[in-house]
Amino acid sequence: MSVMSSTPPTSATSSTPGPSTMTAVVQRRYGSADTLTVEDIPLPEIGDTEVLIETVAAGIDRGVWHLMTGTPYLVRLAGFGVFAPKNPVLGMDIAGRVVAVGASVHGVAPGDAVMGIAKGSFAEYAVADKDKLVLKPANVGFEQAAASTISGITALQALTTVGGVEAGQRVLVIGASGGVGSFAVQIATSLGATVTGVASTAKLDFVSSLGAAAVVDYTTTRIGELDERFDLIIDIGGRTRLSELRSVLTERGTLVIVGGEDGGRFTGGIGRNIRAVMLSLFVKQRLTFFISSESRTYIEPLVEMLASGDVLPAIGRRSDLSDVPDAIRAVENGTVFGKAVVTIGNSAG
Repeated sequence: MSVMSSTPPTSATSSTPGPSTMTAVVQRRYGSADTLTVEDIPLPEIGDTEVLIETVAAGIDRGVWHLMTGTPYLVRLAGFGVFAPKNPVLGMDIAGRVVAVGASVHGVAPGDAVMGIAKGSFAEYAVADKDKLVLKPANVGFEQAAASTISGITALQALTTVGGVEAGQRVLVIGASGGVGSFAVQIATSLGATVTGVASTAKLDFVSSLGAAAVVDYTTTRIGELDERFDLIIDIGGRTRLSELRSVLTERGTLVIVGGEDGGRFTGGIGRNIRAVMLSLFVKQRLTFFISSESRTYIEPLVEMLASGDVLPAIGRRSDLSDVPDAIRAVENGTVFGKAVVTIGNSAG
């Protein structure tokens, strides 16, 4: 996941000659937000299937924290750098304007407003693979677009591809006030499900405003104490025992574990996820987890929901590049409602 391609592109189409350097949030080693610095670095180059974007806004999600800290250690083995980050620039969610495209890129051109997933979006310019970008709808703002892709497609896949949600079902969303959770509540509601959202006391009204029919305060009520039974549970919190989750599932209900924040530094919550899948072989309930697929296949239907107004990204914090470390700390501490967004470029025009 390097921000610099190993070889220069054979050809590229550019709008106008741009600068040779850019301001970016840089990380040379794994660690806390204290390891981040704002520096001027060379502009990234693009390969044949890549697009150079002038960043207008970028989103911060929990995955940014995992890549910053390099934990669980499985993250490092997945190709992000064993001893230090391969990509010195953090950030994946992006919305901006195309500056240049590789020789094999079709469908977007310099000047187009786009949104999607990039390699190092906490910078004035970033590179994205053509298959992880779509045109930004005119009625969706750059900040809204930047807050949407990663969390939105994760929620969409959890509910539909993996969870098989249907209209009329009862859905429990644990972690409903965060990035993925705030999208999950809205998407499930738009698909005709009745949603109960689980969050802390301070965030219950926020979850209700997203469309949840009922809310549960996890600081006062355990999941296993709920009287209702759910057809589908989306567990983004990652800390509730499987036995407790199963106790509020219907006889043939589905549990979808999204990530997992509990567990050790080596594997994180993967142990609990694997136990769920193994247990699912012996019970009628379906217990599963998944890794979100970063593909236009899922970005496009999400964008349709954004354009129609069925889903509205909830932005709980706005920052600039210099404030990124504090914004990441806020996401880590769970004080952000919905998504945090970094505003970098000019949204006008």
